[in-house]
Amino acid sequence: MMNGPRRNKQPEVVRRALLDCTARLAAEHGIAAVTVQAVAAAAGVTKGGLFHHFPSKEKLIEAVFKDQIDQFDAAVESALIGDPYTDGCFTRAYVNVVVRLGDNPLMAQSLSVMNDPALRKLWSDWIRARLERHRETDSGAHLETVRYAADGIWLSDLWGVDTDLRSDREALRSRLLDATREKSVK
Repeated sequence: MMNGPRRNKQPEVVRRALLDCTARLAAEHGIAAVTVQAVAAAAGVTKGGLFHHFPSKEKLIEAVFKDQIDQFDAAVESALIGDPYTDGCFTRAYVNVVVRLGDNPLMAQSLSVMNDPALRKLWSDWIRARLERHRETDSGAHLETVRYAADGIWLSDLWGVDTDLRSDREALRSRLLDATREKSVK
């Protein structure tokens, strides 16, 4: 019989804290800084508590990446809702979300760990599903070019490229959005 205080268990709160702390550690110090001990300490749980939710560090990283993709997807979905035009709607939403990743370094950095094949597959599956879903509206070569240009903005944010791109970010975003309204690149 235990006479000590009972802790109110909140597994979803603990899981969320573990995901958030892992993403923050990765964004601030790089993925190499993400250790089980560091995450557990940051989340205020024991290593055993962490392993209760995630059987390995790899599964934790995968869950963080999946969580970031889910947040990215929700942001894309939100951007789609406000678009009155169907042609190029996914590409415009993608551009808007990617350009704003510079304002959210945690998400930008968390999505940068795609050197792992399992994580790369998660991203690849997401983008393929989105492109299939928007095949009728976003399959043109000019739209693919715009999405790759948006990816370039994302990479410059990840690498900390200090160029005029940051000061002209809104103008660049506008040019990319304008390009989605063209029927083809000539």
